[in-house]
Amino acid sequence: MGTLNLRRRRTALAAGLATLAMAVGVAAVPAQAVDKTTYIALGDSYAAGQGAGPYLDACYRSDNAYSELAADSKAVKLVTNAACSGKTTQEVVNTQLRQLNKSTELVTITAGGNNLGFGAIVTKCVTAIYDPTAAPGCYKAGSDATAQIASGQLAGDVGAMIQRVKAAAPRARIVVTGYPYLYDPVAPGRSDPTSLFIYQATQLADGLNGSIAAAARATGTEYVDVSAAFAGHGINSAAPWINLDLSAPTSPGNFHPNAKGYQAYFASLSAAGAYSAR
Repeated sequence: MGTLNLRRRRTALAAGLATLAMAVGVAAVPAQAVDKTTYIALGDSYAAGQGAGPYLDACYRSDNAYSELAADSKAVKLVTNAACSGKTTQEVVNTQLRQLNKSTELVTITAGGNNLGFGAIVTKCVTAIYDPTAAPGCYKAGSDATAQIASGQLAGDVGAMIQRVKAAAPRARIVVTGYPYLYDPVAPGRSDPTSLFIYQATQLADGLNGSIAAAARATGTEYVDVSAAFAGHGINSAAPWINLDLSAPTSPGNFHPNAKGYQAYFASLSAAGAYSAR
């Protein structure tokens, strides 16, 4: 009889523990089923994923874009990558902000390079390396870009874009990124055409990133620098994360990150906490 009572008590205890476990499990489900951050990516070709292919559309959007990598990591819910190749900050405002609303919780932006005529600078200045007659065009493109940086126009344009994003997504966390160096910086004092172009490209990248960072500070927005992540992986490195196929000079991937480059973008944003819940 004593043994029977002991078994009954054990059975009752087991049933009670099972009931408690079920109750705890039911109670824990809502706490674990936290909604992911709704995320929209905006910007130009560096946000679209150009250079990493394969391309999904005429905007050169790629599944290897940093926003898509964030979606794959399950850290966020990517509503859309609205970025498109060739867009200036004003064109981002005109064509991409319709994707934003009061439910948007995270917006990343990479834009500003096209305000400086990125494509024209690269095309004219790379040509000038091999064809001295193209040097005046390179000089003018670079001078025009430098003037935009020095006057504060670029920082103002980026800041105006950020303010419009804030108005369209008033509850969102907004993170803007910089751009990597196309070439790893070289030692000063060289006079060969390639080194002269690298000096110019480095100076313009510093001015571009400085303008974006200044606009972020002025608008109370987060800025993520990616140049450190790309260090040692420029076009002139042994393991480049920036494309340049000299056999296909008109390739749309040239002077854009490859898949590893976009992984570096994603890593930089992740390290800065951009994809962390707040």
